[in-house]
Amino acid sequence: MTSVWFLSGCVSSDWDDYRGQLLGMQDRPVWEPINPYGMVYIPSGSLHIGPSDQDVNNSLWQRQKSISIQGFYMDDAEITNNEYRQFVFWVRDSIAHTLLAHYVEAEEGQSTELPILDWSEEIDWEDDEQKPKLEEMLLPPGEYTYFRSVDPNRLVYTYNWIKWKDAASKALNKDREKYISEFMDEKTVKVYPDTLVWVADFAYSYNEPMTRQYFSHPAFDEYPVVGVTWHQANAFSHWRTNFWNWWRIKHDEVIVDDFRLPTEHEWEYAARGGRDLAPFPWGGPYVRNTKGCFLANFKPGRGNYPEDGGYYTVNVYSYAPNDFGVYNMAGNVSEWTSTAFMENAYAF
Repeated sequence: MTSVWFLSGCVSSDWDDYRGQLLGMQDRPVWEPINPYGMVYIPSGSLHIGPSDQDVNNSLWQRQKSISIQGFYMDDAEITNNEYRQFVFWVRDSIAHTLLAHYVEAEEGQSTELPILDWSEEIDWEDDEQKPKLEEMLLPPGEYTYFRSVDPNRLVYTYNWIKWKDAASKALNKDREKYISEFMDEKTVKVYPDTLVWVADFAYSYNEPMTRQYFSHPAFDEYPVVGVTWHQANAFSHWRTNFWNWWRIKHDEVIVDDFRLPTEHEWEYAARGGRDLAPFPWGGPYVRNTKGCFLANFKPGRGNYPEDGGYYTVNVYSYAPNDFGVYNMAGNVSEWTSTAFMENAYAF
């Protein structure tokens, strides 16, 4: 392994203060462990992956083996409608600020290639001067019923990321002196969730009211967001990282590593809650407690969806958490991971 020097900052050091001794760089910020709001720490451990109960289909593609999991932070519940709405509204406001040319005035000698938005400026959608500039964000005439609103298709988020594996691969990167930009990728994503999934996925049910109100009505604020693609989930994670680090830089705090989707094995490890080989987050093998109540929101029986307490989705903090303090790791809605499914992956 080769040592790497990270050179940053613009303040020169007074080397005479070191008296010729190897003291390490002084005046370094003090790091204190932090627990991001709404997250819990999943401690390091090992996990037996593979079927933990009978393999009914006798597929035999997922072999059992033991793997190690490094500790990580994870949200203690599914991302709610209101949390995802914060992302959508931030994108909406950032586009509006851009159209209105609300930029921070560059200081002398400061680059203007990437102007910084001035979030202190007010966006007034009814102002006669601002209305024409915001016109392209609104639904075109004839595409709305009661009042004109923002066109969801205009709410796009562009983000970049570094392909670290490509940069580290000797086959793809024989010249280690290449710049980071050569291994950067970019994607633009529409961020508004697909509210039509309530009708598209359940064509036999009358779910039109859920399509109209699930993401917008305050009654569902603490319910899990649905209709989010894998790319939208990644875009949300990227925005969440920048949003928090922007605040930390502003308050002279140390920035943190990226928020991201968990891998399949990280998710499984967190879902089991330390109960290795258990079929359910609460252990099992039963799906009811001693009082006969269901322990999660899923299909309890044919034609009787409400028996578990939720006809549709339920509040993200419904039911008891597992031993790691994470809620609804079985039932309610499915979650995305960063891992692509490949049958032969379990052979390695």
